[in-house]
Amino acid sequence: MSFAPVEEQLATIRRGASQIVTEAELVAKLQHSHRTGKPLRVKYGIDPTAVDVHLGHTVPLRKLKQLQDLGHLAVIVIGNYTALVGDPSGRDQTRPRLTAEQVERNAENYLSQLAKVIDLNRAEVVRNGDWFSRMRFLDILELTSKLTVIRVLERDDFAKRIKEQKPIYLHECLYPLMQGWDSVQVRADVELGASEQLYNLLCGRDLQRDAGQEPQVAVTLPILVGTDGARRMGKSLGNYIGVGEPAEKMFGKLMSIPDEKEQADGRRLNVIRQYFELLTDVPAEEVNALLAPDKNPKDAKVRLAKEIVGQYHWPELAEAMALEFDRVHARHQLPSHIVVQIVLRTDLGWPAEQTEGIVWLPKLLKAAGLAWSHSDARRLIQQKAVSVGIYRGEQTELTLVTDPDATVEVREGQGPLLKVGKRQIVNIKVPEPKRA
Repeated sequence: MSFAPVEEQLATIRRGASQIVTEAELVAKLQHSHRTGKPLRVKYGIDPTAVDVHLGHTVPLRKLKQLQDLGHLAVIVIGNYTALVGDPSGRDQTRPRLTAEQVERNAENYLSQLAKVIDLNRAEVVRNGDWFSRMRFLDILELTSKLTVIRVLERDDFAKRIKEQKPIYLHECLYPLMQGWDSVQVRADVELGASEQLYNLLCGRDLQRDAGQEPQVAVTLPILVGTDGARRMGKSLGNYIGVGEPAEKMFGKLMSIPDEKEQADGRRLNVIRQYFELLTDVPAEEVNALLAPDKNPKDAKVRLAKEIVGQYHWPELAEAMALEFDRVHARHQLPSHIVVQIVLRTDLGWPAEQTEGIVWLPKLLKAAGLAWSHSDARRLIQQKAVSVGIYRGEQTELTLVTDPDATVEVREGQGPLLKVGKRQIVNIKVPEPKRA
């Protein structure tokens, strides 16, 4: 098999990488691979601890795909056993324990989402339960003899917990050994992981040496910030973009990211640049031109959103989303398609035969699912977030409502149209009563 020149491969691997340990070893491996035609075995382990794969997960996955496209073998380790322990990397407290059943359900969904990034037909997919489930207690004792307690406690996340007098449980100390043993089992040449996982990746190098294997090269990648621009992307933080989300939702979330944000350590991060670098293949020169001081950051975000939506849906849909976003947010027109929201008579307090009437606006907002409660609806109105109108296509006019005691007329087949905030627009419909 023929490979691209080593320098070209190295440039691809370097883009967006935090650390390469060591680059000299990586060069030697690439040269040997180029000379012999034997692809490198590039490992990436993922623990199915949740159901959704988000863009933060795709940072190392995209690097894996790049190496796959360079001709190397992607080795995906589904951590159905490591997920039972929970990676302590970057954590200031113990992860919640999952059951084997929960992990298995999550694992089934993961591969379909990974297929949006990786060509699974050209990958080797294994589960680390295949070897850990066969280990005897003596085997576990032998494995734990490879790592000292002092070495475990040196890691930053554990040192921080000790300082803050937070507990460290013994099972957490096994995690780096388990991840490292995965590398021995799959004979990894390279392992990819987040920057906070460097300790685990280096543990794999030590275990491979002990097993008589050539140690893997550790390639770490930055942690993607979420849509708030400040904290790591995560579902629990509500700042994530799932790879399986609808195109419209994905496009809107990408357009909402801040241009730049101060981080917890005081540095300022250009969020748009990080997303371009870690989530797209747009050349650095083009990114620099898009983010030049004389350019509008909004144009860069539109390009970014089109690139990412195009990856997980298709380019034509991404273009359509860009036009729709411009229509609604730049030209302040209504969306091309208005959602029809069914509201039941019982939610309005109407008798069975009533089809029209005057309704207190907060009651209608709650009945339509646009507010959690009447008090929440009143708050939205007072914050000037609610507009009302009758849908007439391009001739539709919306009126801002500021009085929380306002009422609206609900007519059979005629709405009204409710707009809450910038994105929630629905046309209200009360179903006709059933006729005998």
